[in-house]
Amino acid sequence: MTFTFVENRWDDAVADQLDPLGRLVYRSNLLGSDWRITNTGGGNTSSKLIERDPITGEPVEVLWVKGSGGDLRTATRKNFASLYQQKLLALQEIYARMEPRGPKTPAEDAMVELFRHCVFNLNPCAPSIDTPLHSFIPYRHVDHTHPVPCIAIATAKDGPDLTREIYGDEVLWVDWQRPGFELGLKLQELCRRHPSARGAILGGHGLINWADDDKECYLLTLRLIDQAAQYLARFDRGIETFGGRKYPALSEAEREAVLVEILPWLRGQLSQEKRVIATVETSENVLDFVNANRAPELAELGTSCPDHFLRTKIKPLYVDWNPTVESVEVLKERLQEGLERYRADYRAYYEAHRKPDSPPMRGADPTVVLIPGVGMIAWGKTKSESRVTAEFYKSAIEVMRGAESVSTYTALPRQEAFDIEYWALEEAKLRRMPPEKELARQIVAVVGAGSGIGRRVAERLVQEGAVVAALDLNGPAARETADRILEQVGMGIGVAGTGISACGDAIGLEVDMTDREAVRRALRWVILAYGGLDHLVITAGLYVPPPPTGEIPDARWDDTFRVNVTGPFIVADEARRIWEAQELPGSLVITTSVNAVVPKVGSMAYDTSKAAANHLVRELALALAPLVRVNGVAPATVVEGSAMFPRERVIASLLRYGIPFDENEDTETLRQRLADFYARRNLLKAPITLDDQAEAIFLLVSGRRLSKTTGQVLHVDGGIPEGFLR
Repeated sequence: MTFTFVENRWDDAVADQLDPLGRLVYRSNLLGSDWRITNTGGGNTSSKLIERDPITGEPVEVLWVKGSGGDLRTATRKNFASLYQQKLLALQEIYARMEPRGPKTPAEDAMVELFRHCVFNLNPCAPSIDTPLHSFIPYRHVDHTHPVPCIAIATAKDGPDLTREIYGDEVLWVDWQRPGFELGLKLQELCRRHPSARGAILGGHGLINWADDDKECYLLTLRLIDQAAQYLARFDRGIETFGGRKYPALSEAEREAVLVEILPWLRGQLSQEKRVIATVETSENVLDFVNANRAPELAELGTSCPDHFLRTKIKPLYVDWNPTVESVEVLKERLQEGLERYRADYRAYYEAHRKPDSPPMRGADPTVVLIPGVGMIAWGKTKSESRVTAEFYKSAIEVMRGAESVSTYTALPRQEAFDIEYWALEEAKLRRMPPEKELARQIVAVVGAGSGIGRRVAERLVQEGAVVAALDLNGPAARETADRILEQVGMGIGVAGTGISACGDAIGLEVDMTDREAVRRALRWVILAYGGLDHLVITAGLYVPPPPTGEIPDARWDDTFRVNVTGPFIVADEARRIWEAQELPGSLVITTSVNAVVPKVGSMAYDTSKAAANHLVRELALALAPLVRVNGVAPATVVEGSAMFPRERVIASLLRYGIPFDENEDTETLRQRLADFYARRNLLKAPITLDDQAEAIFLLVSGRRLSKTTGQVLHVDGGIPEGFLR
């Protein structure tokens, strides 16, 4: 089957090789791979399968359904809960004896706790609140998705009539109801009364449909989405749907210039309680919306689909700014005024709708900011969260476009929205989440991340929750570092109009830190990717072996000082602008060397440049205080993985020191031989490793551990007496 607006990706050759649960995972991944079908983390799929009871050995019917917090695109077998179907159905008898019953009663919420008593085979995956929808629908396979065209119908004022016009009796309308036990019962009754129905539009929510064959269910989902999309396309009037164009879009270069100017400042404004990370979205549909006459009116209505406003909050902040005649300073003034107004509105919304047992307010700042001519800036505690928030509001814009093209867009009543946002079950889910890592919400740029210490530092800081920009003179090496990190943490899929905005927890950028314009350009990309900068780590350096004559050419002397002293100063000087715009505490760590205080024959240029770098640490600590802490890490020779120790230099050193080796050995083995030799020179008789340096830098970057340390150079050298402080 082929469709106009969605793609049939089902491959029988793949599906036929899978067991029934594998086919459910396959179907789910296909549906989750298109943001127009269902949003990240949203939607549910299920299959009722016959399994063997682990105790009795008898065949039993088991509901496999996507678990709480799972994502259809990335789901694996472990992300599906399994429950005894007959036990789930038996819960209806318990519920019938409870009083009062209803979608917003304690009885409704209490049923979620009983799901755990229905778990099959001790499956640890937590069932979601949508479990009853899948259990009570009397078909083997169920898809519940959040397709943009179907939500447009679900949020339209004339939604019931539009549903009949598009689908006839095949898909029926169900009025808005919070997901849960009651909605499952309502769908069960719908199927009983209308046995020929194959799906339902859930008012304000999305689409649910069913079949007794999994491929048939998948294709049905696509067809129903495509029908709604084709219907809406007949009436779409482009930007005229939003009242026509009020402001022009700026060019890409102009947008970037504005964003680079405002993002760090705006991040500082939004990070007074907890820091946030940005995703910029400048796709055509977003620009059409923010530039339209009706954008302020529609933005004020907020989103409707519950999954959307849990990320985007009740509404975005729209800033009325004329990009063609008003300055960036005026934009900042409007943003400041808008933030104050938004916070007051949100507090009033919370106070007006809270109940005695409502959870505390979670923060009054917007997570979505809309700027004419520029686009959308989404914010979250992680890059993934801000990227998903951008995805959700991009979907919300298309929902409004669809609804307005055929009817009038309607948002959920404020009380309903509040009850979802501050639902006790959602609050419990938030409290079950593990504590944030030490560097969560932090943005770190590592210069020299293409190899050696810099690469290991980048990997270490991401493990602690930071997002990292890996910068290096060797661009491909920097990108390789970022790719390695993304393989470890999971890249995710971006939705932004530019590749840099769609990045994950790491990006790789080429930079010559001795070139101020190149540094400025790289830091611009960091701002556009994440919204600002918290910490700067500089591990890049240059060592030039002296020629056989022992004389150092003037040009090589200059190169050494240019890289080891001037480069770190330039990077710090450019980063200062970001730190000052944010007004958030940060840190700078420069890798120097124990050689800075231990004179050696044969490395005069390197040693004296590192001595200057030590003093640069102290000078920058004075210059950047009190906002930014500045420290240094002084390693002894680190041979492992170092770009300063290519194979030729390692072999030359082994020969010079009379260390036996086999030229057929790989480079890392030869490096280890040299590292073991150097280890005999320190008090601890231990090689100095990349991990040793990364751990020291992490301690200095951390705001929890050495937060009162600045202007210091920490030796990580195994104990070299000549380097002791005196």
